Amino acid sequence: MGKIRTPFFRIVVTDSRKARNGLSIEEIGRYVPGQEPSIMEVNSERAQYWLGVGAQPTAAVEAIFKVTGDWQKFKGLPGTEGTLKFATPKPAKSIAYEAAVKQAMDEPKEGATTMKKKAQEKLAAKANPAPVVEEVVSEPTATDVVAEVPAEVATTDVVVEAVAEAPAEPVTSEEAAE
Repeated sequence: MGKIRTPFFRIVVTDSRKARNGLSIEEIGRYVPGQEPSIMEVNSERAQYWLGVGAQPTAAVEAIFKVTGDWQKFKGLPGTEGTLKFATPKPAKSIAYEAAVKQAMDEPKEGATTMKKKAQEKLAAKANPAPVVEEVVSEPTATDVVAEVPAEVATTDVVVEAVAEAPAEPVTSEEAAE
């Protein structure tokens, strides 16, 4: 029985003439080995009754009876308390919740949660407003410089560039007259 990798077993009383997985007479306990410590629950009163009327436990069930102390009770041996380990009880979820709420009430309200980066920047901007600068200072581009230069200077620059780019040839008096 159980799920994959999570087995549990029932401790049952059955007739030896019946099939192993056939109809059982009574379920007297269960064993869950997958937890730490293992869970072994046995109805001690019913186990004592069936052992008293002649029921023969299998080796695995006999080992469980020895751990719970039922085998020692039946045989009259010392150690009837058994060696069964019990898990520590888990605290109720309501107690853990109340403790968390109490701890949250003690924390300061400011900075209790971590905000995202943009939200932090917006909050900082609202808390410390920076002076608003409306003028935008930018470097002038070449077209802006040409537009600002007076027309006379602009033509001179163009002429200078043209003269600088033209190859130097000897000028004759005839060409100069033309």
